Amino acid sequence: QVQLVESGGGLVHPGGSLRLSCVVSGISFDDYSIGWVRQAPGKEREGIGCIGRGWLETYYTDSVKGRFTIFRDNEKSTTYLQMNSLKPKDTATYYCATTMKCQSTYRDVDYHYWGQGTQVVVSS
Repeated sequence: QVQLVESGGGLVHPGGSLRLSCVVSGISFDDYSIGWVRQAPGKEREGIGCIGRGWLETYYTDSVKGRFTIFRDNEKSTTYLQMNSLKPKDTATYYCATTMKCQSTYRDVDYHYWGQGTQVVVSS
């Protein structure tokens, strides 16, 4: 059974940082790229970034470039989303999901297995 489990969400003040984790099991982690997607209340899902099978390949949407970093530890089958300089507009539920290859433009159909999400609230 494939499982992706996100953790690390919570309440943070504007300007603060959080690190989300995504632990993957049930598949060969090395064979997949991993994306991070968020959904704010009342809004559509937004792909915020992706990391390829090798840690050198990463993509980010413009709104998070320079603030968010995705990295992975293949030995732990875990992907991380480091979020710095958080803003209220970053408030959303954050999901990790598997894809065969990162694309520069996010599409739901490119992602196969999803986690349950972890909520991030940025508020003073």
